[in-house]
Formats: sequence, C-alpha cells, structure tokens
Amino acid sequence: MNTHPIFKPDSPADVDRMIAAHPFALVISSADGAPLATPLPLLLERDANGGMSLLGHMPRAHPHTDLLRRQPRALAVFQGAHGYISPSWLTDRTQAPTWNYETVQLDIDVEFDDSAEAIRTALTRLVDHMERGRPNAWSVADMGARYDKLAPAVVAFRARVVDAYAKFKLGQNERPDDRSEILAGLECTGQQALVDAMRRAGL
Repeated sequence: MNTHPIFKPDSPADVDRMIAAHPFALVISSADGAPLATPLPLLLERDANGGMSLLGHMPRAHPHTDLLRRQPRALAVFQGAHGYISPSWLTDRTQAPTWNYETVQLDIDVEFDDSAEAIRTALTRLVDHMERGRPNAWSVADMGARYDKLAPAVVAFRARVVDAYAKFKLGQNERPDDRSEILAGLECTGQQALVDAMRRAGL
C-alpha cells in the first residue's frame, strides 16, 4: 500500500482507535495463485513492547481455516471512516472529486488454538468489546447451555502482526474555505463518522 508520509496517522493510538471502532476486517490469503478472502471481526492487542497481535475466531469447517493451518501468512485489511468528496459542495467548482478514508493493512502470521478455553476467551473478548456501553448489554454467559452446542463450530486464533501499513487520507491540502464546505457537505449527507475523523486529523 502506498503510504505517503503526509497520510500516515500521527501515533499508534490512532491506529488502535480506528481498529477498535471498525473491527470488521477482510482477511486475505493466496492459495495456488488464487485469492481467498474472509470477513472477520478482529481485536487488536499490543504487548508491553508495542508488539501487535489480532485475536479472532473462524468457522472450524471452512476452506480458509484449512488454508491458514497450512499457510499461516495472510493480510488483514481494516477500513475506517470513508466517503466521496463531491465538488458540488464547493463554491469553487473547478476542484476535482476525491475519496477520503482511513485504512490499516496488517501483514499477519496466524496461529490457531483449538482448546475450549481459547475459544471462550476469543468469543468473550469480542462480545464484551461490541456490547460495551449498550443498555442491557448481552454476554456470552447469557447463552447458558446453548453455548456448549455452538462453540465447537469455531476455532480461535491469535495472529502476530509482522508488518503494519496505515493510511489516513483525510484531506489533500484544501484551502480553509474549501475544507469548511466539505465538512458541511458531509454533515448534510449524514457522514458524521468521516467528519469526526477529519476533525481529529485537524482537517
């Protein structure tokens, strides 16, 4: 991925925030020259030294699971806030359209853990993350005996992040008046997540 310095996030915390807010990733592998992609919710973790890993789970009976057991290297692609920037919002109609976006691509090495404990940890951590702040939040424990019937159908994994690429293309040196009109246009079309991302980036 082209990661020009002007589009790199300011800090690792920006990457962590984006992935936490948009945990649904596309995990991509190659099998005999043919791509295989599976959408999965993933949680990013960092160790005391800043090393990154992803916690997740996959269906046990799945071609991609079988492939990753044999070939554990893959790419996880996270897409954050994004949207089309229309020149129709601008007083200066000579400006070109563009697309603003946040994306993080992680080169990963996947290791499965078939134990019941690892599966419960992966599922519980994901559910707790997604239910946090919800009224009457749900938990894995609410499933009761049904959990024991469903959990064996998945397998947990932890993926070590080998390399990371982040690109937050949230502007392109627009004049202040153009930026104000772009933000107003995005707000009018209900794209608040992108407005918030641009404002966090100081745009």
